Order: sequence, then structure tokens, then C-alpha cells
Amino acid sequence: MRQSPPVTRHLRFTLLAIAFGVLASPRAGHAQSITEKQADEILKELRQIRQLLERQAQAQPLAPAPPGPPQDERVTFSVPSGPILGRADAPITMVEYTDLECPFCHQFHTTTFADIKKAYIDTGKVRFVSRDFPLGFHAHAKSAAIASRCAGEQGKYWEFRSVLASNADKLFPAAVLGYAGASGLDVKAFQACLAADKFAAALQKDLDEATAVGVSGTPTFVIGKTAPGAMEGWKIVGALPFAAFEQKIRALLEPAVPPATP
Repeated sequence: MRQSPPVTRHLRFTLLAIAFGVLASPRAGHAQSITEKQADEILKELRQIRQLLERQAQAQPLAPAPPGPPQDERVTFSVPSGPILGRADAPITMVEYTDLECPFCHQFHTTTFADIKKAYIDTGKVRFVSRDFPLGFHAHAKSAAIASRCAGEQGKYWEFRSVLASNADKLFPAAVLGYAGASGLDVKAFQACLAADKFAAALQKDLDEATAVGVSGTPTFVIGKTAPGAMEGWKIVGALPFAAFEQKIRALLEPAVPPATP
């Protein structure tokens, strides 16, 4: 709470004291009568003190406005190798850096991803790449990332990744094996893949590429025009609603308006 400056507090005290003096006599218990002239002088002084208080209040510096939402950052990125959802030659590329145990990643998957897929991935406008950024404080995030790659060895990378993302709060080993069986995977081959830990290098590559574009939390996305090699695009942080992603995608899809001729 902001405190009043000493001068202001003193003036307020004086104001109260004068007002009290109008009503109370120097001799306790006896009413004090004042002349009309005295009353006018007191009212005049009260008005002067009020004006001074108002000027002091106006001179107080205003509290700074709260900061607005962070602006999306422009970054240069390259598409990591591995599975791509959608057409390889789609004009827009969207890369997701995710932690499969992250509740916000779960929120994106269950509330926004289906709309992006229907409107832009399935229609050939966006190619979607999901890459792993397991956070150290999530006990099962790394093993879930490896599990999705093991499912990919049996041709079910995206299907199994969707199952894991939908069950972000239940990724303990027994549950993941259950999802593998329910998804029609060869469970023995799946278990052998998990035990081999063959994707450690690929996972580290995802982490390095995420760090290169400034990823520090999940989910984080980069969206830009598809190009060979390095691409430039926006970095978007958080499980934002569909409209936020659509705005960026549409801006990239729409051709630049040429300047008007003089």
C-alpha cells in the first residue's frame, strides 16, 4: 500500500483539527459559539487546504501500467529430421517443442491441435513437426518421448504420441505398456526398444535445437514459411487458443500487398 507523504498527512491532520475546533470548546463539555466572520475564515482555510491536497495528489507519480503480454519473437530455425505430419511441401512449417507430461501441452493437444489439423494440416497448408523438450522435474517425460519414437519404429509414431499427450498425467511405465497393447503395437518389440535406449542421441538433438531458438518452457512453437535449410518465423509460447495460431498462419499464407503506385 502506498503511504501518504508527511506533508500530506500533516495537512490532513490540520484539516481534521480545524473541523473539530468548530464543534468542540476548549473547555470540555461546553459548546463553543463562533461569529459569522470566524466561521467564514475557517471555511476559507479549509478550502485552501483542500486545494493544496488536490494539487499534491495530482503531482504524485502514477504507478506504472502493468506490462502487456510478451510479443511473439522472430527467430531463425530449421526443421529437425524425423516424422512430419502433413504434406512435406506445405507452404508453412510449424514446429512444436513439447513435454508429454506437461499439463499445458496436454491442454494444447486437447483444445487446439485438432482445429489446426483440420483447418491447415489436413488441407495441405501446414506441415507439423513435434519435437521433444522433456523438463527435468517431470519424472516420465523423457521415457514417454522415447516411447513415442519406439512406436514410430512400428509405423505408429503420431497415433501413439497422441495417446500419450491425451494421458499426460498417467505416463508411468505400466500405463505406457497398456497404451502400447491397446494401440496394436507389438508389445515385446516395443519393450525391447525401450530397453535399448537407442534414441538418446536423437533426443539430445531435439534439446539442442530447441535451445538454439530460445525454448525454455513447454509448449513452445515456431511457425514460418517453408524453405530449404534455415527458415525465419515466429516463436509462440504457451497453449494459446486456435485463433492466435490462425492469425500467424494466415498472415504467412496471404501474399504481401504491393505498395500503391503514385
